[in-house]
Amino acid sequence: MSGSDVEALFSQSYAEARAKFIAAAEGARLDVESHVHPMLGRDGEQLAMDIVRDGPADAKGVLILSSACHGVEGYCGSGVQIALLRDAEFRAQAQAAGVAVLHIHGLNPYGFSWWRRTTHENVDLNRNFHDFSAPLPHNTGYDEIAHLLVPPTWPPSEEIQQAVARYIAERGLPAWQAAISSGQYAHPEGLFYGGHNPTWSQQTLRHVLQDQGRHCARLGWIDFHTGLGPSGLGERIFACRDDAQALARAKAWWGPNITSIYDGSSTSARLVGMMWMAAYEECPQAEYTGIALEYGTVPITEVLDALRADQWLENHPEIGAPQAAAIKRRMRDAFYTDTPQWKRQVLEQGLEAARQAVSGLRA
Repeated sequence: MSGSDVEALFSQSYAEARAKFIAAAEGARLDVESHVHPMLGRDGEQLAMDIVRDGPADAKGVLILSSACHGVEGYCGSGVQIALLRDAEFRAQAQAAGVAVLHIHGLNPYGFSWWRRTTHENVDLNRNFHDFSAPLPHNTGYDEIAHLLVPPTWPPSEEIQQAVARYIAERGLPAWQAAISSGQYAHPEGLFYGGHNPTWSQQTLRHVLQDQGRHCARLGWIDFHTGLGPSGLGERIFACRDDAQALARAKAWWGPNITSIYDGSSTSARLVGMMWMAAYEECPQAEYTGIALEYGTVPITEVLDALRADQWLENHPEIGAPQAAAIKRRMRDAFYTDTPQWKRQVLEQGLEAARQAVSGLRA
């Protein structure tokens, strides 16, 4: 595939990505089921979680490919989805294997459009899957540093910067990352907030899983993410319950280098309220196997500082346009490396993982 062909798969805005996805589906003669979001996008465009099923309704194997769980991360997954819809060889492989491929484009279309990682409720979708009638987890580590993460001013004062540096020097960068990112439910204007109610995206995704996933015997899922690890490397993070049999299946499908939050081998901290737990709840009849395909962009300190700045901006809408634009650009650059080399790496690894999943589901 030429450089121009690779570039044509990726986009510069949510509206462009959605238009390309719908056009690719129509080119493949597939229907698009659009779940329209209640709000509008950054440019006044319609927002939606768009669903395309490529395969029969009674397929015994279903592979979910999803993008934009974390909004601004959607550029990556969207490009891979568009490529796979245009890939006649991949589609023939899935058909021969009896596997239906379910594309979910724009899990969090609001964040995709507005260059935010969160939903319009300021919720991290991948911390929002809870039984909210039960007590929520309490992240005491986040409580300790909440005042440092989203300070009164941006850039942070020298005092705040020194306190952050001291924390990292004393406890280490992994402890800083874990305290911030594992999920919290006490600071609604903070980072990685899991919410106190199901978000629109959570409820909509559950309906999609009920409609599309309750007739299969085997369910696979690749959820595309960015922001952790070395630039361009797609880490395959185990995305199931802490279950030895599921981990063995994942390694059989995607190779021995599968990492896990349960044993500390992943670049991700151990999380709560994870999205893919809905597969067990909404498709209980299916044997489920999934990964998050996490592509590195910039160093973790830069990613976290971009998130801190973006949350500060969200809390201070009165700030003038120049500073707001700079913060937003930094946010997008932290989760989308807009270079030909990075996009090619994303595409090659994404297509490989999808083909491997189809082979696994065939069994």
